[in-house]
Amino acid sequence: MANIHIHPGWRLKESATTPESIYLNRRDFVRRVGGGTIVAAAAAACQPGGGRAEAASLGPLDNIPDTPTADLYPVAANDPRFTPGERHSVVSTEEIVATYNNFYEFGTDKDGVWRNVGPFEARPWEIEVTGMVDKPGVYDLVELERAFPLEERIYRHRCVERWSVVVPWIGFPLASLLARAQPQNGARYVNFVSFDRPDQAFGQRTQTWYRWPYYEGIRIDEAMHELAFVVTGMYGHPLQKQNGAPVRIHLPWKYGYKSPKSIVRIEVSDERPTTFWNDLAPAEYGFYSNVDPEVPHPRWSQAEEEIVGTGKRIPTLPFNGYGEWIGDLYGGRVTPAGDVPHAG
Repeated sequence: MANIHIHPGWRLKESATTPESIYLNRRDFVRRVGGGTIVAAAAAACQPGGGRAEAASLGPLDNIPDTPTADLYPVAANDPRFTPGERHSVVSTEEIVATYNNFYEFGTDKDGVWRNVGPFEARPWEIEVTGMVDKPGVYDLVELERAFPLEERIYRHRCVERWSVVVPWIGFPLASLLARAQPQNGARYVNFVSFDRPDQAFGQRTQTWYRWPYYEGIRIDEAMHELAFVVTGMYGHPLQKQNGAPVRIHLPWKYGYKSPKSIVRIEVSDERPTTFWNDLAPAEYGFYSNVDPEVPHPRWSQAEEEIVGTGKRIPTLPFNGYGEWIGDLYGGRVTPAGDVPHAG
């Protein structure tokens, strides 16, 4: 009998993605340059006095770090591509995703992050997995990229600031990495910690009111869910620096700040971890932070969002449209009772 594959309902149809000619031309270009930075990163230097990095001749698509795993990208064309339904299913151009993002380590100007990442050294890279696991360890990212089959998933990304994009991420399930570390009985939470390099990230050096390094946390059942994704690439090549190179987490049913970038440590514990934005503004940012159009931010409604680059505003869906697959984790309630203090 022939193999029959029943795709998850949250997988995007090929016909709904960016026109193939445009996407494949970009993939072929990246393959030919080997996934490395097109213009030497040395061209971007810090200004005296802790200012931003000079953009020099680096363009927004040129911040791909040199990596020994460039041969793994792009992934096979028949690998999965994920997103729920047909709504808001057109993939954002890479130019948009590379030039409009939040990464406060490199400044608060969403349009300027890509100009400031030149000094950041994204390779080589290690991730420590520690805490309540039977097999703690420090893993070289190259080892992980080669150990777990990489796949492409097209996920929605919904920012708490009411904008959204759709991105073809490349990576592997977070559950695969956690399974290797073997969480112990009684483990209930997973905490993520990002890099701390103020010499390479001027935002960390100048924005001292933030509690660097960035840290986030989720329940272990959330981390083990099939949607939770470890991201190492995008648009057919390794991650760009401004998008969280060389490795980040993506949780598509939560607001974007719950998907930490450039992580260096994963901690498994039995106590709920504190989180960056909840510590800074507990009345505005909850622990769960699932996308919920019914619960407004204290300063704006969450009922709608703007698709970046289109000028279109669309209704926001509960769980960002992933409720059919993720809702059971929360008893069908998008915002668990008591999660966001201002929700009353």
